[in-house]
Amino acid sequence: MKHFLPSTTLALLIGLTVLPMSASSFAANSWDNLQPDRDEVIASLNVVELLKRHHYSKPPLDDKRSEIIYQSYLKLLDPARSYFLASDIAEFDKWRFQFDDFLKSGDLAPGFTIYKRYLDRIKSRLDFALAQLSKGVDKIDLNTQETLLVDRKDAPWAKNEAELDDLWRKRVKDEVLRLKIAGKDPAKIQETLTKRYKNQLARLGQTRSEDVFQAYLNTFAMSYDPHTNYLSPDSAENFDINMSLSLEGIGAVLQSDNDNVKIVRLVPAGPAAKTKQVATADKIIGVAQGDKEMVDVIGWRLDEVVKLIRGPKGSVVRLEIVPASNAPSDQTTKIVSITREAVKLEEQAAKKSILHLNQDGKDYKLGVIEIPAFYLDFKAYRAGDPEYKSTTRDVKKLLTELQSEKVDGVVIDLRNNGGGSLQEATELTSLFIDKGPTVLVRNADGKVDVLEDENSGAFYKGPMALLVNRLSASASEIFAGAMQDYHRALIIGGQTFGKGTVQTIQPLNHGELKLTLAKFYRVSGQSTQHQGVLPDIAYPSIIDTKEIGESALPEAMTYDTIKPAIKPAVDPFKPFLAQLQSRHDVRSAKDAEFVFIEEKLALAKKLMSEKTVSLNEAERRKQHADIESKQLAMENVRRKAKGEEPLKELKKEDEDALPSDDDKTKPEDDAYLAETGRILLDYLGLSGSVAKK
Repeated sequence: MKHFLPSTTLALLIGLTVLPMSASSFAANSWDNLQPDRDEVIASLNVVELLKRHHYSKPPLDDKRSEIIYQSYLKLLDPARSYFLASDIAEFDKWRFQFDDFLKSGDLAPGFTIYKRYLDRIKSRLDFALAQLSKGVDKIDLNTQETLLVDRKDAPWAKNEAELDDLWRKRVKDEVLRLKIAGKDPAKIQETLTKRYKNQLARLGQTRSEDVFQAYLNTFAMSYDPHTNYLSPDSAENFDINMSLSLEGIGAVLQSDNDNVKIVRLVPAGPAAKTKQVATADKIIGVAQGDKEMVDVIGWRLDEVVKLIRGPKGSVVRLEIVPASNAPSDQTTKIVSITREAVKLEEQAAKKSILHLNQDGKDYKLGVIEIPAFYLDFKAYRAGDPEYKSTTRDVKKLLTELQSEKVDGVVIDLRNNGGGSLQEATELTSLFIDKGPTVLVRNADGKVDVLEDENSGAFYKGPMALLVNRLSASASEIFAGAMQDYHRALIIGGQTFGKGTVQTIQPLNHGELKLTLAKFYRVSGQSTQHQGVLPDIAYPSIIDTKEIGESALPEAMTYDTIKPAIKPAVDPFKPFLAQLQSRHDVRSAKDAEFVFIEEKLALAKKLMSEKTVSLNEAERRKQHADIESKQLAMENVRRKAKGEEPLKELKKEDEDALPSDDDKTKPEDDAYLAETGRILLDYLGLSGSVAKK
């Protein structure tokens, strides 16, 4: 049994995991003759049979699933409804309840027909865009009062070519305006956009039958759940490369987002994370090798972008990034240089620090253990090396050191921990409980396997809190769930990711199928799926939980419960939660960092809720100036509270600036970490457990 972290399609180890693939950039020539071959037909029949027999939930392949496949396929190909015509959809609608029958009989023709029509429509739109640009960028009137609908997921399909022409006239105008406001001159704008559209046209002509088959069959597989995927032979090879850790990269989880590539997670201690200039939800719009010319990748397929980013250890890749903090209409970018390298085990190892806090006039010391991943050096472990590295061994050593320093309690920091070894999650649990079950695994046949800690006695019995966020996933959720169910630690922070399923790889005659065959449950019987672990005390999330997390993925399996493996015990935290929350609310309302985060989130939500953008240059510049003014004001309020000099303008990151070792944040300067320590001390005071000073 293999357990995978929250990724959903092919994984390319460069530290780069690829999530659901978008087909919004295949490019043009002769695709009328594209047809599935015999191997692809056989592979599709094999996938149908494997999902029917072995998928965890075994939902029927019927008319209801046919509708899901159909709508998902249209969404994959044309998520912004800017290519297909209403007449195309009317023509395809005759098949909406027949895809189940087509797949059962090995008839792939409808999937290919829709895809080829999609390619026709893209070519038509790109030809139109290039014709608009050929008139000259300086001829585009940016003074008229027009708006463009940017959130088009529910927009009606265009009635005719004239409607699409008007939409694309506005889209070209919007692209010109974005680049002009970002500081590009008309000649550069003309060159950039012409090259972008011509490159997309060129790649359309390179579309293979394999590309169509991958997109269609993967849409079918993902209709079961987002972690069930069909991997074409090329994708399967890349996935195997990732699993064997034989390539180098930047350490990021990427996902298609319409015509862009979005970062959905940074690997802790990975090259991208080390720059401190890349964040979750940033969009990558350009890639360059070393000091070579930046390649515009807007509209590229995700796997093509990955190939550009991947490269040999020690080489430099430069990414042009649109920060997630930008307004939807703001194309201002920054360039980040990243040296490709493997994520070293020692850099992902658990680390300790001391958090010094003064509370109610008394000084306290709390131990902090940061766990970036659940790791195990399998090679050394299998070789019988007594000094093999693992999360549990390292944490045990750190706990010993902290106890010798006479700390008043321990905070375990699991923020951004994407998981890893299931074995380590269960063994780490054993350090903090007497003995008993640690996690339940329910298979497709309903059988429940119980993983247990069979050794009596807890290694650490002192006070403890766990700090989690939306990017705490998989093995992190298993550990956090066990700590909550055994009432062993206060869980503080944000709702976790919510991936509670187990996948396996099944080789096919053509490619591979990754399918979900089991589900994790906590010892209380609650699933970690979809809902994740809910904190006892919640912090505002820096990440939009509607965009990132299991519940944000289409067709995610639901939360449910099974019979608990332990009897409910008295919860020592419950009587004090209301008071703990109240004290936290009072403190955070006065804390400059928490106030800043709340205001930043409120501004981001307001900006993201705007469904249209102005195509008037003066209006757009005013909007950008207003947003920058608000961001600057928020930043300066925070700086003033910390005793720092206010800024005259928002800082721009230096592409070549590298974080220095002395630039590390003290535990006390991490607002979330310090507040977690204060909540733990509050609990110890309320429950009468604080050691007298």
